[in-house]
Amino acid sequence: TEAIGLYNLGQSCCLNSLLQVFLMNIRFTRILRRITVPSSPAQRRSNVPYQMLLLLEKMQCGKCKAVGPTDLACCLSEHRVKLFVQHDAAQLFLTLWNLLKKQMKKPELVEELCDLYTICIQEHLACQKCSFEVKSNSTMLTLPLPVLDANSHRLKTLEDCLQYFFHPEELTGQNMCFCQQCGRKTTFLQSMRLVHLPQTLTLHLKRFCFERSSCTHKLSHYLPFPQELDLRQVLTESQCQADDSEKATWQYELFAVVAHSGSTSCGHYCAYIRSLTDCKWYCFNDSEVCQVLWDDVKCTYGHSSLNWTETAYLLFYMKKHPE
Repeated sequence: TEAIGLYNLGQSCCLNSLLQVFLMNIRFTRILRRITVPSSPAQRRSNVPYQMLLLLEKMQCGKCKAVGPTDLACCLSEHRVKLFVQHDAAQLFLTLWNLLKKQMKKPELVEELCDLYTICIQEHLACQKCSFEVKSNSTMLTLPLPVLDANSHRLKTLEDCLQYFFHPEELTGQNMCFCQQCGRKTTFLQSMRLVHLPQTLTLHLKRFCFERSSCTHKLSHYLPFPQELDLRQVLTESQCQADDSEKATWQYELFAVVAHSGSTSCGHYCAYIRSLTDCKWYCFNDSEVCQVLWDDVKCTYGHSSLNWTETAYLLFYMKKHPE
């Protein structure tokens, strides 16, 4: 019943933080406990869902304050996930999820995993010279939210970031598209519309800024995010492609924050997670786990003058009224 830490194997803070977010999610562990155990020892060693299940059991059965995720790390290295290097949490989250999805043999579990995490978006392209339109649906694991607008002005709240992500963009100049009806390249209006949201909604704050010089720097400015998020209040009707019954489920509570401190070249990750059993917040900092207050979580909002400060990077929201 206690929150258990994970030992740092050498620059494994990013992996540890993400594992804690996965394994503290009761809906995810319900899926994990129903996987098919691989038949041979070699298959078991290289199976990510099975190794994650073993780690979960080790954490729940052990009496230590922390356990080592060594076997899972070795399993991941067989799938070309590098050890002892700094990872980007958003990229590693996608890698882990894809490996889980690929190696879960039961179709019903894969479907449940997708229902738990994947977002459905409709991309809408409309020619501004005629009535030609193109619509296509796609799925995403995270919503990658800019923290700056097109003019490099800071967006002030999470709600601003969400509205900006779904704001229509005019494709002009070099970005013009070929219109089949006009028979030439024309100006198009591109917009993203929300079709379906999962039980666990993952938001990626794009705080690492890539410059033309191929250098990256971190955007640490203050950006608050709420404990409760109602997407119906944030987005307009034109930004949604969903019926009323779907939108009725778009009320969320913050479940976890993966925060980054330091710079792009030398940093550290930890996770703040709200326990679904006692509803208290905990900070998972590798092998150290301690109970914290909401005010401690709010410290990850960022600070303009402190570039090395701890800032939220991934936000995990959970539906208040699950389907």
